[in-house]
Amino acid sequence: MESDYRRLEADTPEVGKHRNARLLSSQEGLILLVGLGLAILYFMWLALGCPLVLERPEEALAITATQVILGRAAGMSLSYAMDVSPRVVVLFSMFVETASVLVFYPLFVLTWRRLLVINVLSGFMQRTRQVAEDHRDAVLRFGIPGLLFFVWLPFWMTGPLVGSVIGFLLGLRPWVNLTVVLIGTYLAVLSWGILLRRIHQHVVQYSPYAPLVLVAVLIAVLVGVIVGRGAYRNRKPSKK
Repeated sequence: MESDYRRLEADTPEVGKHRNARLLSSQEGLILLVGLGLAILYFMWLALGCPLVLERPEEALAITATQVILGRAAGMSLSYAMDVSPRVVVLFSMFVETASVLVFYPLFVLTWRRLLVINVLSGFMQRTRQVAEDHRDAVLRFGIPGLLFFVWLPFWMTGPLVGSVIGFLLGLRPWVNLTVVLIGTYLAVLSWGILLRRIHQHVVQYSPYAPLVLVAVLIAVLVGVIVGRGAYRNRKPSKK
């Protein structure tokens, strides 16, 4: 099947204007604007020194980068290791995942419809699409509850980004899809928050450095999984 992410041929100015108008007037275009607005608010908050939440912007950047790259378990574990308030850990994680979904989902749909081309993200979007297609039939069997449960599941490559793509492949309306995905995400964040808080309280009894060691081990495992999956994908074509 021909890739949905190939480079488009150069458009005429009239075609380009028509495409931009369709992009901005679509529901996905509005969702993207909301997501970018949240991202702007986040960076403004960083510039102000993270008032009312964290002591230093570096902490926020470290937690955000860890969560975006390695997942909520690593990001929330790092937050607890930094002695961030449990309430802040949960709310901050919810904010990061909400912004991520509201940016990624519309970018995926707009790219799918050829209204937007971002070559640097094409590989990631193709992999996300493949994972979503692999799980589509299982989620379809249970409908919206199945999608919510899929997003909540604490397994590798389940979660809001893949879940939002599955919702799109199932034909859910954008706001229905995002509502279900974000509810599942918030339930997952709450579950992880409770579990990781208890783990943190337990290991800190042995040493004040134990939470940091735990985070380091978790990050090493996640990086190993990512590298291993990448190596497997690179070897796969050679088996043909």
